[in-house]
Amino acid sequence: MSTVAAPRFLLAALAAAVLLVTAGATAGPAWAHAALVGTDPAADAEVARPPARVSATFSETMQPQFAAMTVVGPDGAQWGDGEPRVDDTVISVGIRAGAPAGEYTVNYRATSADGHVVNGSWSFRANADAPGSATAAPPPPDAPPVDDASGDGLPVWPFLAAGAVVITLGAAWAVRRQR
Repeated sequence: MSTVAAPRFLLAALAAAVLLVTAGATAGPAWAHAALVGTDPAADAEVARPPARVSATFSETMQPQFAAMTVVGPDGAQWGDGEPRVDDTVISVGIRAGAPAGEYTVNYRATSADGHVVNGSWSFRANADAPGSATAAPPPPDAPPVDDASGDGLPVWPFLAAGAVVITLGAAWAVRRQR
């Protein structure tokens, strides 16, 4: 490599590295997905009585047509009352009157505006029965586990590394071709 080609090659490699880092830093938010940012009641909270409603708040707007939320009581029965309600970033469902004291698990599955599926659960404990005399819905039949292939997909770093290699090789080829 001549003394003139070496600085050009280094300059091209440095420019490629700067472009790659800049592209990665500015494109990060485009890869983000909806995430659970809060619940009511809070996860692992102790409340005096079962609340009238439970809710989950997400970092993005959720699609109403794909929202699901169940409330499983200490007796294993469904205590959710009606269909979940979606209000922008919040999904909520009522709890039937007469819910017993004990540990509750709230399960949710929702789709954000960008199509990313978010699911999970949280629990809370009620120290006393809720007022009323309603009975719980019977527990659903056991269903096979759902294969959640929605994950966050492939890691990004292999694509960034491959891009850096391609850019560096392209810069080296262009510099050598000019000689």
